[in-house]
Amino acid sequence: METLPFWAWMAFFVFIAAMLALDLGVFHRKSHTVAMKEALTWCGVWFSLAMTFNAIVWWWLGNQAALEFFTGYLIEICLSIDNVFVFIVIFTYFKVPPQHQHRVLFWGILGAAVMRLIFIFAGVALLERFHWLIYIFGGFLVLTGIKMALPKKEEIDPEKNIAVRLFRKFFPVTPNYVGGQFFAMHHGRKMATPLFIVLLVVETTDVAFALDSIPAVLAITKNTFIVFTSNIFAILGLRALYFALSGVMGLFRYLGLGLAFILVFIGVKMLLTSLSIHVPIGVSLSVIAATLTVSVLASIYIPERKRGTS
Repeated sequence: METLPFWAWMAFFVFIAAMLALDLGVFHRKSHTVAMKEALTWCGVWFSLAMTFNAIVWWWLGNQAALEFFTGYLIEICLSIDNVFVFIVIFTYFKVPPQHQHRVLFWGILGAAVMRLIFIFAGVALLERFHWLIYIFGGFLVLTGIKMALPKKEEIDPEKNIAVRLFRKFFPVTPNYVGGQFFAMHHGRKMATPLFIVLLVVETTDVAFALDSIPAVLAITKNTFIVFTSNIFAILGLRALYFALSGVMGLFRYLGLGLAFILVFIGVKMLLTSLSIHVPIGVSLSVIAATLTVSVLASIYIPERKRGTS
């Protein structure tokens, strides 16, 4: 695995920090409800930045690395769609005011970036030291894909989140939201607000999703820089993706099946790699793109069967 110079990592971190500072400090300094037009604009901004970075990767590291970045980015975007559904459930359950949802997602994704950096380096180090773990990662992805394809019987209940239950047990929480604050004074005491509870649920939920997405990208490449940067560009665009898709998620009813197939495909690819059977990166990218396209088109053009009809 190629080791990139320290300055490359620092340059990337400085760039991302600058973009996040502009995002929260300039463009979203005041809390407001994000409209569809604004969300689509930001989707375009983050996608353009990701493709510009991909061009730099191609120029600097070559065609193979550029394909790996784009494939990893596409995988993470696909799997992030499940996050959008969960965010909708969380915000609806806690009745989060629309004008404060961006703030929660901003800090939630910032925490997610730190956690993924840890997970990625740990995952690569484990695979290099214990090669047999590739069977576990591959099998886990296959089983996760199969589980995703099966009908879901249980609804998501954020109050069952173990982190939330532990936090409520040891720390006081205000009865109502206090603007966009995570902590506030209440009856002379410094207390967390329900908005911080929502942030806690978003953070811990992302940890669970990272257990799927990071092994999936590691099946494409073991280059930590490519894995991390493709992950970060995808999750930075996740906020805009949430606001763009939150109102139309119900239209893409076959997308879940497509994502399930992608996870199974990547899991099988990882298992084949352990047997010295390598699936070309171009084939992986084509399968993922085709599956996503077919899932979306099927959702649009195949009429939904009403219950009770044969």
